[in-house]
Amino acid sequence: MSRDFIDVKDVYPGDPLGEAQAGIPTGRDVEWEPLVDYRRNGVSENTIHGAVAWFSGDQEVHSFGGNVLCYGRSMMKPFYIKAFSRELQDTTDWRQKAIAVSSHNGSAEHVEVAQSLLSESEWGLMQTPLDLPLVQFGRQVRRPRRWYNNSSGHHAALLKGCHLKGWNRAGYTLPSHRIFQEYSKVIARYLGAGFQPKRIARDGDGLPTVAMTVKDLARCYAGLAKRRDEDWIWEAMIRYPDLVGGFNRLDTTVMKSCGGQVIAKEGADGLLGLGIHHADYPEGLGVVIKIAHGWNPQATWYLARGILGVLGFELRNPYPLRRQKAFLVPGVVPATHLEKLRQIPTWDEWDPDIDRWYFDPNEMSW
Repeated sequence: MSRDFIDVKDVYPGDPLGEAQAGIPTGRDVEWEPLVDYRRNGVSENTIHGAVAWFSGDQEVHSFGGNVLCYGRSMMKPFYIKAFSRELQDTTDWRQKAIAVSSHNGSAEHVEVAQSLLSESEWGLMQTPLDLPLVQFGRQVRRPRRWYNNSSGHHAALLKGCHLKGWNRAGYTLPSHRIFQEYSKVIARYLGAGFQPKRIARDGDGLPTVAMTVKDLARCYAGLAKRRDEDWIWEAMIRYPDLVGGFNRLDTTVMKSCGGQVIAKEGADGLLGLGIHHADYPEGLGVVIKIAHGWNPQATWYLARGILGVLGFELRNPYPLRRQKAFLVPGVVPATHLEKLRQIPTWDEWDPDIDRWYFDPNEMSW
C-alpha cells in the first residue's frame, strides 16, 4: 500500500524530553564552562556559560568549554560569498561588497546598498523572510519587508553572482542548488576534503547552514586571516564595517577598533567569529565564541574585549550594567595571556560601583 500522506512522526519530534541521536551531542551533553558572571556586591546573580576556541592555521591554540557542535549561521557568510569572489570583484563597489557579507540592522543605508545589487525587476527573486529593522529609533510603525531582513544584502549578492555565472536562480536557497555545492567546496578548502557535516539545516534566512564544531569554526576563521589577501572580502569588511552590522553592533565596533587587523562577524544564537592578523600567529589566528543560551551581545562584548586586549587591541567596554559588574573567567584565554587579562577591567572609571550601600551590616541587630 503506497503512502499518500505524511506521518506526523516525520514532522514532529517524538519525545518532548528529547531523543538521543547517534553522533549528535545535545546541549545537555556539552561541557559548557562559565565565561562571564555578573555580580551584585560580590554575589553572582547571572552566569553566562559557553565555549571558546582559538586556532592558528590548522593547529589548536586553546579550547575552553568543550568542542561544541553547532551551526555556523551568519558567521559563515564570508565563506558563502567566496563562491562568487571573482564574479563580484569588478562588478560591485566596496559598499556593495561589504553588504554582501552582512547581517545588517536594516537601516535606510543598508536597504539602499542591498537593493543596488539588483535591478528593480530582479527584486522579486529575493527570498529572505519578511522582517523589520533590527534597531529602530523612536516610535515607528512599519510593515515587514524582505529588504529589512538582516540577510537581504547577502541574498542579493548571491543572486547577482548566479546571474554572472549563468546559473539558474530558481531554488537558490535549496541545498541542491549550485550555490550550496560551491560553498561546500570552499569549506573543504578550509577544513579538508574529509569534512562531513553531521547535519545540514535551514538557517533563519532560508539558506542551508552546516553543523560544525566550535573548533571547526575557529579553524575557518584562522584561514580567513591567513588568506586575507586572496580576494576582496577582508578589505571590504574593514573598509565599511557599518554595513556589515550597524549601529552599536559588536562586529562593527570590533572592526572599527582594530585598525584593519581584525575582521569580526556575529552569528545567530550566540556566535562571534574573529579573524586576527597578528605577528605572533603567522598562520593566522581564528577565535570563536559560542554563548550557550544564545544571542547575548553584552556578555560576548566583554569576552571580545578581553581576548582582543591580551593581543594588543583596544576595544571599549559595552554600555554599563545596572548595579552589577561583569567578571571574566580566566579560561577564556590561554594561560600565557592570563596576566594581561587581569589588566583589562570590565568597567570604566566613570562607571562607579552602585550595587551596594556603604554601611557595616555587623552593626545591625538581626
